[in-house]
Parts: sequence; structure tokens; C-alpha cells
Amino acid sequence: MRAWQVRETGEPNRVLQLVDTPQPEPSWGTVVVRVRAAAVNFADVLLCQGRYQVRPPLPFTPGVELCGDVVAVGEGVTDRRVGERVIGLAALPRGGLAEYTVMEAATVFPAPDSLDDEEAAVFFIGYQTGWFGLHHRATIQPGDVLLVHAAAGGVGSAAVQLGRAAGATVIGVVGNERKVEVARAMGAHVVVNRAREDLVDVVKDVTGGHGANVVYDPVGGDSYQRSTKCVAFEGRIVVVGFAGGTIPQPALNHALLKNYSIVGLHWGLYARRDREAVAQAHSQLTRLANEGIARPRVGERLPLSEAAAGLQRLAEGNTVGRLAVSPGLG
Repeated sequence: MRAWQVRETGEPNRVLQLVDTPQPEPSWGTVVVRVRAAAVNFADVLLCQGRYQVRPPLPFTPGVELCGDVVAVGEGVTDRRVGERVIGLAALPRGGLAEYTVMEAATVFPAPDSLDDEEAAVFFIGYQTGWFGLHHRATIQPGDVLLVHAAAGGVGSAAVQLGRAAGATVIGVVGNERKVEVARAMGAHVVVNRAREDLVDVVKDVTGGHGANVVYDPVGGDSYQRSTKCVAFEGRIVVVGFAGGTIPQPALNHALLKNYSIVGLHWGLYARRDREAVAQAHSQLTRLANEGIARPRVGERLPLSEAAAGLQRLAEGNTVGRLAVSPGLG
């Protein structure tokens, strides 16, 4: 079978190699799947660069989430069956950028029937992250004002849809004019092009000076700093990641003076420590998907041969929506 491998860390277009490798066999608690489509995530970029919190042994195949058909079931697995179409997490070092891969059965769930293979492949992490960030960490309420950074990206656009579904007024922040319509199409009530507008002024204008009750920030850096200037009294800033490349140093005296909370979200900890909560979230998200409320935007559908180029575009910030790689294409 064909699979992309990283044999040394660096930029994706430099270190990824497409190789022939034996098809995997299931071990205890895992299933082997034929990959229908794999998501291209920023985590995969960090894996290639050697900057992710998990560092699988070399060589490894990136692709942390996917949609596929179960072809073999390992010992100890009782709730998955051969032929089932599933989504979930790959068991690194065998990631989803391959024709076949291994998944840990505890993080495998039925794919929503309403989503095609590429939509299903990019659904799991982004929407699970949004659900836990908004509902578990920020306790979002109907009538809240939600500020979402990178609102045209994969993680941000999921938060836009879920925030709107929760009854919030959603203000999306994007980096250029091309992404304005994407964020608006995903459901943002107001879209801020930070290259042309001051998001602080827009938030204060929309809220009558009150500020955003919830800030969803997968970017960090200046996006976080600007958010502290327009977060509401008793607001919550949810720190999701640092796609902007800079980890901010929060001024805790400012949080004290303005009475806002800074809450972290590492969704992977829920996948390891509270799998029942993940399963419950999947049930709710599947319902929203089947009702047409939660639906990811797949910006590009790539054949397996173009996975490295797609990862490099994501690393450079030159993508809109989600990228999915399908071994059956091309």
C-alpha cells in the first residue's frame, strides 16, 4: 500500500515521502481501516516539523483524523464491525495519509450518514474541539456574544456554527477579504477583516460597549492580546491553540481588574480521560450534522499524491476551509 512518511522533521514539502509499505495488522484494542478520506490538520504540520506535543518515532505517517471502512478488528474490540464506515483518530505512528491505517477503537465512532467521506473526515476533531470549548469550558448561553478568531479556518468555522446553534451572536475574525464570505457562509452574524478593521472597535460597536462574553482563540499572539481589550465583564477567553506562532504571556492583573477568565482547552485530554463525554458529544454533533446545522466546509479535495503540497499550503496559511486527502481520487 501507499503511505506518506516522515523520516526526518522539517517543512512538510521537504520531509514527506510517498512510499510503498506493508498493510497494517490490528493489535489489541485497534481496528484497521481502508482510508476513504483523511483530514489535513495543523497538528499534522506540527508533527512534520517536530513541534507537536506528541512526537511519534521516526518514520511515521501523519494524518491524525480520518474517515474509513473497518477491514479488520483486533482482540478486545467488541463495538466495531467489519464494513462499518467510521470516523475518529489514527493510532500514530500510522496516520491517515495512507491507503490503510490503524485506529484505536476507543476513539472510533460511526460516521454521520449526512456527511460525505471528505466532510466526515474533517468533522471529528474540529467539532469536538468546538463543542468542548464552548459548552464545557466556556458554558456558552443563549444571547451571549461569541468572538471567533480564524473564523474561516477548520477549527474556527466549526465554532461559528456551534456558537450560532447555541443561540449566540457570532462575530468572526478573518485575515483577508477572500475569507470574509466563507465566515459569513458558515453562519457568522458579523465578520471582521482584521487587515482592514480594528476588531476591538467592531466588537464594542456591536455590543454597545459591553464586549464579547466568549472569545474562541485558536491563533494566539496579537489575536489574544486584542481580545483582552474587548472581552466582557465575566467573559471567558478559551485558549485553543497558537496557529499564529506566538504564545501570548497573559497579564493576570488585567484579568483580575476586568473580571474575565482565561480557560485552556486541550481536547485530547478528554479523549484519554473522559471518553464517555466524547461519546455524548459525538451523539449531539451527529444530530446537528444530520439536521444540517453542523457541516464542515471542505475547501479542497486532494488525491493522496498531493497531500504534501496541501500540508505545506496549510503551514503557510494559504487555505480556506478544510483540506481532505482521498486515496481514491486521482
